[in-house]
Amino acid sequence: MTDCRRETRAKRNRARRRARTGFTLVELLLVLMILGVLAAIVVPKFAGRSEQARLTAAETQIGSFETALDSFEVDMGYYPADLTELIENKSGSEDWHGPYLGKAIPKDPWGNDYIYETPGKNSIKGFDLMSMGPDGRKGGDDDITNWD
Repeated sequence: MTDCRRETRAKRNRARRRARTGFTLVELLLVLMILGVLAAIVVPKFAGRSEQARLTAAETQIGSFETALDSFEVDMGYYPADLTELIENKSGSEDWHGPYLGKAIPKDPWGNDYIYETPGKNSIKGFDLMSMGPDGRKGGDDDITNWD
């Protein structure tokens, strides 16, 4: 009889373990609801941070351009006609001590070219430098410039 009881107990224990191995529909729905609430809170915060990081990157890049352009002006006595003169000595002058920037003129964080004009109409520095910002169009509140 003891063997019979042991077998019966073992069967009951196996049945209990099998019943407890899966999740109920209520448990799954509860987990999905919690994940949805967390996503609703977290995703907007991260979305705003990536755009803020792009704006900061554009401002930093414009600052780097300003430093390179000022160094060029100190060496040459004038600001270059275009940004590529910061990388290569187009004039052949011995006063040129570049390259003043890295290997290539980078695009802004949205994939557009920076706009450089000399003489500048807006900046007191003698040149205007801007990124058209997220919308990719000149003018508007989202432009990043060296004169603001």
